[in-house]
Amino acid sequence: MTALRHPADVLFEEGDAVPALPVCDHYCGVEARMRKSLALQAEMGPVFDITLDGEDGAPVGGEVEHAHLIAELVTSPENRFGRVGARVVPVEHPAFTTMLEALLPKAGAKLAYLMIPKPRHLAGLEQAVAIIDALSAQAGLAKPIPLHALVETHGALRDVFALAAHPRIESLSFGLMDFVSAHRGAIPQSAMGSQGQFQHPLVLRAKLEIAAACHAAGKVPSHCVVTEFKDSAALQGAAERACRQLGYTRMWSIHPDQIRPIVDAFAPSAAEVDQAIEILQAAQAADWAPIRHRHAGRDQLHDRASYRYFWQVLQRAHRTSFAGGAQLPAEVQLAFFGAH
Repeated sequence: MTALRHPADVLFEEGDAVPALPVCDHYCGVEARMRKSLALQAEMGPVFDITLDGEDGAPVGGEVEHAHLIAELVTSPENRFGRVGARVVPVEHPAFTTMLEALLPKAGAKLAYLMIPKPRHLAGLEQAVAIIDALSAQAGLAKPIPLHALVETHGALRDVFALAAHPRIESLSFGLMDFVSAHRGAIPQSAMGSQGQFQHPLVLRAKLEIAAACHAAGKVPSHCVVTEFKDSAALQGAAERACRQLGYTRMWSIHPDQIRPIVDAFAPSAAEVDQAIEILQAAQAADWAPIRHRHAGRDQLHDRASYRYFWQVLQRAHRTSFAGGAQLPAEVQLAFFGAH
């Protein structure tokens, strides 16, 4: 009897894989909040990343000391899952290199990623990458640290397809506040809010360009913050629009109360998961040849193009399962995510 072949082995060409990042990226910069976030991740499981913030989270002039604190936390037993990254200052900042010199020798091997803020153009990103990689080599790191970048300047948006295509980048995030501020009052403050950021044409254009660039390059687009962190309805609506309408597969959190709603919004529904399981199991049994599947009272034909979509639905369900929460059926978990 021929062994069933895994979808990852038959549905994609080499190099097509997109980084499998958690759907929520939680930012924190104050030591007490950083420790609380690590404790929350230990409780909930690695359904969200933690970015320890050495840019906005550090006191002015204290960036290097903050980098030492970040290194201590990244290498501590509190980092249970290896899904903790760090945001450094922009490459033009005088502390950029010294922060990295404090961070990389001690914590470089444990960092899930480094976030590079405010590149002004592709050349600025390349400069930052060159410094990071040179210091990583000096620190004796065995493999390159995955890099993320923030698109929040006019030049970065102009070069966004080149930024996304850079081989060292695995995710691009949209920096809403700095992007609006860069327009010198031409975009109103309302465009920073949970509703206005989906309505102003210049902001919406930026979001769509980032998402399109990331998907073209096989990278992860990460949606910006919602500052009304006590308004759960506003957050839920923004997360659902980012995921369902704009093509984002990841989103920032700036308060612990935002994490679960973001993960829930980016998770497929139970009906979507059930449909994906049925189609993938039937396709696998047919050795990935076309199949006929009955859904909602209609017969539908499916082939590898739609199989790819349903496999991505199942991957998203796997990445959004909380510890102790609803999981994929045990046999599905084992068949598709067990030992592969």
